[in-house]
Amino acid sequence: MGSWNLVRSPLLAIFLIVAVDVLGLTIMIPLLPFYAEKLGASPQEVGWLIGIYALCQLFSGPLLGRMSDHTGRKPLLLVSQAGTCAGFLITAFAPSLWILFVARAIDGCTAGNLSLAQAYISDVTEPKDRAKSFGIIGIAFGLGFLIGPAVSGLLAKYDYRYPIFAAAALSATSILSTYLLLPAVQPAGAGKGLSGPGGKRLSLIQWGAYIEYFRQPALATRLWQFFSFTFGFAMFIAGMPLILERRLTWAAKPFGPEQVGYTWAFAGLMGIFLQGPALGRLVKRFGERALNRTGFMGYTVGYALLAFCHSIPMLALATLVTSIGGMVRPTLTSLITQATPREEQGVVLGLTQSLNSVALIIAPPLGGFLIERGWLTAWGLVASAVTFIGLMLASGSPDELRENRPAANATAP
Repeated sequence: MGSWNLVRSPLLAIFLIVAVDVLGLTIMIPLLPFYAEKLGASPQEVGWLIGIYALCQLFSGPLLGRMSDHTGRKPLLLVSQAGTCAGFLITAFAPSLWILFVARAIDGCTAGNLSLAQAYISDVTEPKDRAKSFGIIGIAFGLGFLIGPAVSGLLAKYDYRYPIFAAAALSATSILSTYLLLPAVQPAGAGKGLSGPGGKRLSLIQWGAYIEYFRQPALATRLWQFFSFTFGFAMFIAGMPLILERRLTWAAKPFGPEQVGYTWAFAGLMGIFLQGPALGRLVKRFGERALNRTGFMGYTVGYALLAFCHSIPMLALATLVTSIGGMVRPTLTSLITQATPREEQGVVLGLTQSLNSVALIIAPPLGGFLIERGWLTAWGLVASAVTFIGLMLASGSPDELRENRPAANATAP
């Protein structure tokens, strides 16, 4: 427990920073599709709004990560957060759809908050504590999805710009929190003269070097799991508001930002329960691989339920089941870092962020394409099928199961 004393560790600062940052993000998630539609966007254009952000992030993410391996995480976190704040402000005053695309591109060009926060956690934690440490990002996401969407829904009743102003204010608060609270930490592998995949993040044009990591069987399996997780989740966050708008009503009106916000808030509440202090106990009892499989099962079943969702009770059940998938990110990220030498974790975490960007480039426009043509059930089934592939990969071979099984003395409650 000594190394997991949140109050005395820099993880408290990271938690506060990520929580405030995620609050700004989650205020925007239920609102952006409706805000874009108000500016004349089609469902597929809504998907491309998310795709353009991810495309810019794909180019900038490795660069930011590589720079952070030299300068430390803190300065680059500040740059990333400043870009997010600027993107929110431009969004709030966007007079047309193309300006909204510009705002998303600016945000994407400086995006890297989560990847940098994960790298910081790897810098300051031991492998045995890493799943619990990454779990604080899960808690931050849970709090964000509990509070942010509800705030978004409440403010959007008066003006769609009010939630965006709130997100910008939270982003500015995150910048101040990083500057004042986050200790500077020497990155793992810094100052060792390492080059290429040995200690630096790779740029987009060095993707050939990334292939080497896909040739390592245990790591490759986890990287493909990560891609299937992010692909399905990207379809989910981009398409769910549009699906609910077309299928469900509240007070004789189609679902809007308020109702979608409350749905996200319910998912956030469940996320806090599953990714809070209970996560460490669950890891000790069942092991990270078992929880990873359970999370993938939650996403697979939850997305399939959403495919056939035509009522509010069905939506509540689908949201509850899908929230179980919240265990995937912390456990899978921990498994990835444990399969990677410490001095190469910056490269591999940069690779996961690039995979996340690729998923966000492809999945939301695909989901928008299906929704625009009225294939709403197909939208959910495609997301479910992709995460089912992740579930199969997470099942692994018997040898790998034995390798990652929790120790017998850790199974006691």
